[in-house]
Amino acid sequence: MEPARLTQLNSTISDSNSRKFKFWSFISMFLLVFVHGYNLEIRYLQPFTIPGEPLNFTTFAEYFLANGIFRFRIPMLFIISGFLYALHDQRPYGQRTRKRLRTLLLPYLIWSALGFGFTWALEMFPWSKAIVISSQIVRLDDHRSLLHDYQWYEMIFRWLILPVPYQLWFIRVLLVYNIAYPAIRWCVTHPVARWVFFSIAGLMWLVTMGFVFFEGEGLLFFSLGVWIQKSNFDIDVPKKWLTPLWWGIAFVLLAAIKTVIAFRVPVNSGTGMALGLMFLHKLVILCGLIFAWFGCNSLVTWFMSRKWFVWMSAFAFMIYALHAPLVAYATSAVFPVVCHVAHYRLLTFLLLPATIVIFAVITGALLRRVWPALYGIVTGGRGLTS
Repeated sequence: MEPARLTQLNSTISDSNSRKFKFWSFISMFLLVFVHGYNLEIRYLQPFTIPGEPLNFTTFAEYFLANGIFRFRIPMLFIISGFLYALHDQRPYGQRTRKRLRTLLLPYLIWSALGFGFTWALEMFPWSKAIVISSQIVRLDDHRSLLHDYQWYEMIFRWLILPVPYQLWFIRVLLVYNIAYPAIRWCVTHPVARWVFFSIAGLMWLVTMGFVFFEGEGLLFFSLGVWIQKSNFDIDVPKKWLTPLWWGIAFVLLAAIKTVIAFRVPVNSGTGMALGLMFLHKLVILCGLIFAWFGCNSLVTWFMSRKWFVWMSAFAFMIYALHAPLVAYATSAVFPVVCHVAHYRLLTFLLLPATIVIFAVITGALLRRVWPALYGIVTGGRGLTS
């Protein structure tokens, strides 16, 4: 599509798509808590993670969900973010950028500081200090596993660049993409540049290439969201090759195959196996995105017609911002207490994130009711009304 035609495109979305955006934004935040609640021996998940422990019902279920079925959520959020940001090109660039500093940068700095302070406080007591060490969230090297071991400049880096609430990376790179939006829009709408740009972004995503301020997953899917809006791609009726049934079947089967393979190979299996798992991981994400958007309309309609769900979805950002590192510390704290219970790891994986979601919603509801001005600041103005 020629850039000259951009202003002629529709700058609104239908009510049905608005509901789908809200639904999937909330569900993506909800599922994120469970992904971060993954509690097998190797907790840090990568597309190519090999668990290194026996395959059983618990390990299969956790890996299948956390490193398979739930993994479409971040690409979904980036597509939605890119699409919605591209809707408002009529607004001046400076005005939009200043607004993003208030709605993204300020909450980022606040929640990063809160996570830092919470961890610092935990380190002051022996029992909670052990939890921080066990989680390895702030570990720098073999000799420094606590914030109290940091140099002052390492503390600043932790606050500004690599937050203790590790999920904030999404806000950090999203802010960069918003600032770079004019360049991204030109790349995805220029007839020649589009193919070069998406080839590079797609390759970065495929090999999981990332840097501090931008990475393949966010760049590809945020840009794809911009392109979908600018090209008037039909997001209501799937094209024949996007028939959701087959993509849904492939979604589940590929996630299961990847899970079984991950448990059947040695931990040090080499680059070839890692690349194979990574490729399967990307296929699962693509299948999940297509199936979720085009194949779950009845599910969206049912939930978005329930007042309790619409009310709860307003606190999506509170769930996102509050759940980590809390879920990691809580997992380390709970395990010694429940380790004698059968299937305690699976029960913890299912129940602990759900409890934290409820805690985040209640906290958000109370803060919004008692101190709405502060609530608006820490959430960037999100969820002020249900």
